[in-house]
Amino acid sequence: MGLTFDKILVILVIAMFLLGPERLPVYAKKLGELVRGIKRMADGAKDRLRDEMGPEFEEVDWKQLDPRQYDPRRIIRDALVEDEREAAAAARRARQAEAAEARKARLREHEQAVAQGTAPNFDEEAT
Repeated sequence: MGLTFDKILVILVIAMFLLGPERLPVYAKKLGELVRGIKRMADGAKDRLRDEMGPEFEEVDWKQLDPRQYDPRRIIRDALVEDEREAAAAARRARQAEAAEARKARLREHEQAVAQGTAPNFDEEAT
């Protein structure tokens, strides 16, 4: 999908035929100036961002923010997995809350039975 050497060579050959030998050096010079200008702008933006962010600039994982890393299938898969993790965590928290409530209810029942003198008999030596 990207520009390979073969594709660049084909583009150059087509440009030579379309532009001709008189205009080709002029357009090559303009292309070089355009590329240098774009590089200067990108470097300036990077320097300005570094100045504004300070030491945090070095801590940012720029590869993660690279738009070439964009894969809709991966993003959807990650979102679905994240939703499943959140649902599982919520279910786990709900089960823990229910278990805690059940323990509290049993403890209250036992305390009431002890207070009324009707506590169940149990073997203290049993494990």
